[in-house]
Amino acid sequence: PNPQDLDCLSKNIYFEAANQPLVGKIAVAQVVLNRAEDSQFPNNICGVVYQAKMEENWRGIMIPILHKCQFSWYCDGKSDEPTDSKTWLEAILIADKILENYYPDITEDALWYHADTVNPYWSEHLNRTVTIDNHLFYN
Repeated sequence: PNPQDLDCLSKNIYFEAANQPLVGKIAVAQVVLNRAEDSQFPNNICGVVYQAKMEENWRGIMIPILHKCQFSWYCDGKSDEPTDSKTWLEAILIADKILENYYPDITEDALWYHADTVNPYWSEHLNRTVTIDNHLFYN
């Protein structure tokens, strides 16, 4: 796989699904791939992972607006560098297998998901495909 795609997908697995079982990590990664294939989203993995509303900071650098990202970890104001080596290595291995098409799409073409502890306004307008652990998936 492309090293940049591998890094972006690994970070998304790490930050979005580190506390999930393997099936949850696979599902989160599959949503990224599904989005990259859908015309509503950027057409590449890193573009999907880092899709956000941006603003210029005081140094003239474009940064994501807090809580205005497709994936919350990217614009939560915290560091985006993995700190748990074991979990990071696991995310890399899963991302590599996903990019090699080792796993089938268990989300049934899902483009969105959320935890079952929240009820986002947009979910009522979509078709729920599967529930995996404590996440609901939609297309």
